Amino acid sequence: MVIELDEDRADALFHALADRTRRDIMRRVLAGEHSVSTLAASYDMSFAAVQKHVAVLDRAGLVTKRRHGREQLASGDVAAVRTVATLLAELEQIWRGRISRIDALIASEKTPQEDPPCP
Repeated sequence: MVIELDEDRADALFHALADRTRRDIMRRVLAGEHSVSTLAASYDMSFAAVQKHVAVLDRAGLVTKRRHGREQLASGDVAAVRTVATLLAELEQIWRGRISRIDALIASEKTPQEDPPCP
């Protein structure tokens, strides 16, 4: 299945997931909705820094945020994660095709060994 995705969206998705903290936040919010302040308590960084990480994930469409009183709640978007998985599967398919073509090329260059003459 080929996904038609504009390059800016793909860049945003992979940029968002390129950071270790953001990947960890994704794991947490995919397991369940968390407030940004609860997420911030899990990291050795300021609340503002965690808030920025969540904002990057939100801009990429990997999380959705909603307000509940004074708190911002974040939850993971499973469909967006599936999009990333599909993109990676497409890249893997391309890579496997290249490996298959290289294997075929190597196999075609090998000449069968002739049997030695009989005495």
